[in-house]
Amino acid sequence: MKRIFRNFTFNPKDDILSGLTVALALVPEAVAFSFVAGVDPLVGLYGAFIMGIITSLFGGRPGMISGATGAMAVVMVHMIQKGNEVGAGLAEPMSNLGLQWLLITLLFVGVIQIVAGIFKLGKFVRLIPHPVMMGFVNGLAIVIFLSQLGLFKETIDGQQQWLQGIELYIMLGLVGLTMALMYGLPKLTKMIPAALTAIIVVAAITIFGDVDVSTVGSFIREGGGEGLQGGLPAFQGQIFGFIDTLDGHWGLIISTAFILAAVGLIESLMTLNLVDELTETRGSGNRECIAQGSANILSGLFGGMGGCAMIGQSLINVNAGGRGRLSGATAAIALLCFILFGAPLIEQIPIAALVGVMFMVVIGTFAWSSFRILNKIPMADAIVLVAVSAITVWQDLAIAVIAGVIISALVFAWNNATMIRARKRFKPDGTKVYEIWGPLFFGSIQNFVSKFDVTTDPDNIEIDFMESRVSDHSAIEALRTIGNKYLDSGKGIKLTHLSPECIDLLVKRNPEFETVIERSIDDPRYHVVTDLMDAEV
Repeated sequence: MKRIFRNFTFNPKDDILSGLTVALALVPEAVAFSFVAGVDPLVGLYGAFIMGIITSLFGGRPGMISGATGAMAVVMVHMIQKGNEVGAGLAEPMSNLGLQWLLITLLFVGVIQIVAGIFKLGKFVRLIPHPVMMGFVNGLAIVIFLSQLGLFKETIDGQQQWLQGIELYIMLGLVGLTMALMYGLPKLTKMIPAALTAIIVVAAITIFGDVDVSTVGSFIREGGGEGLQGGLPAFQGQIFGFIDTLDGHWGLIISTAFILAAVGLIESLMTLNLVDELTETRGSGNRECIAQGSANILSGLFGGMGGCAMIGQSLINVNAGGRGRLSGATAAIALLCFILFGAPLIEQIPIAALVGVMFMVVIGTFAWSSFRILNKIPMADAIVLVAVSAITVWQDLAIAVIAGVIISALVFAWNNATMIRARKRFKPDGTKVYEIWGPLFFGSIQNFVSKFDVTTDPDNIEIDFMESRVSDHSAIEALRTIGNKYLDSGKGIKLTHLSPECIDLLVKRNPEFETVIERSIDDPRYHVVTDLMDAEV
């Protein structure tokens, strides 16, 4: 309790100011992702509030911001559209059945994420290679940048068109002013957050100067929304009455839930890892999984669209000095206050100011050092870095990260498969010794087996594993196969310097190995990743 209290009080000024900055940036993001998913803007705003307040209070990474995200919104679209189609075909047509299905799906999403946290799956984010991490932040920076370009368009006769003439120049000027303030202000003073100051200054210029520009309010209305004003999130108990409409569609609901849960956890844990590096502290991935799951369940129960960690807003928060849980809580509460009381004022904030803030986030997010090191790292790592960046832009970050990890794992397995060596020597009594060097696992067993010549070898053989490691069940099987070949040919064989677990597995598979394994106090100690099989072969 003392630690939690300290996390709320050790940096109050910076946390509160950075939280307010994040809240302002959350508004257009949540609204935009609501439009992507095909739901009312208030659903996205409620989701941002619920995700933000729960994860800031109970999550595993103080200072990290969660809310409605584009990565999850694009997964929701198909299911929501299908729900609306089914609703339109009911005896009593229902226009928002897709939303009801989404709220039900979020309950499953939350359960899946909580289970992942309980089984401590969050720790596996530490296994993500650095090239994948760099590709992730580069790809995400590009995605954020491209998403902001859509705000340089206006709707004319129902069609989206690029701004032109004076409107474009004003937009560019205000974006440039915002970026200049954010760049220059920290060089003068760090007492106030640059992003919040830039937003206030640019908003004051447009409001008091009566400059006709796109604002948060016009953005909502152009997208089909009615405005920012709303009430408190209400309990959506009616969703349980829509369960009977899912007959024949449970496959869609469950598959969407698993995808949403996976996308949400990957983005959240990757963001947690990035914030860890920036702040030189360490968060808890498993605790974050449970908090994200709980927040998504509450979003489903109280009419939010759910979500996960937001890297852009998290970087705004960290760069503005937000380090404690108070920053995330302030952002969430401020967002709710905007909805309840501040809608008329917030709707006047120019979109250009928020675009400028996000452009600075892009500059701060992109790993510019990747250009410098691209020709100085192994070719495989360079390919992974570029591939993850490209797939993040082309598909989504979940697919990109999974692909990057798979490529890295395959490269690692291939490289280690070629490292197996067998140094050969003879003892004075004529025994031929094979000194194995390198890891013995599924990828290297073919090379390992090829080192032995059972036919021409002398009558006594010794295989020494002092400089090797038997890593998995495939390696155990390879050892058993080689040993049986020598035994079947009537030759003597000894296996030395195997770990106790490896010895137990070999003897369990073939008791005759008890006589050929030489035990020593120098035997290494490690665990073999294998399935224990009782069958005799």
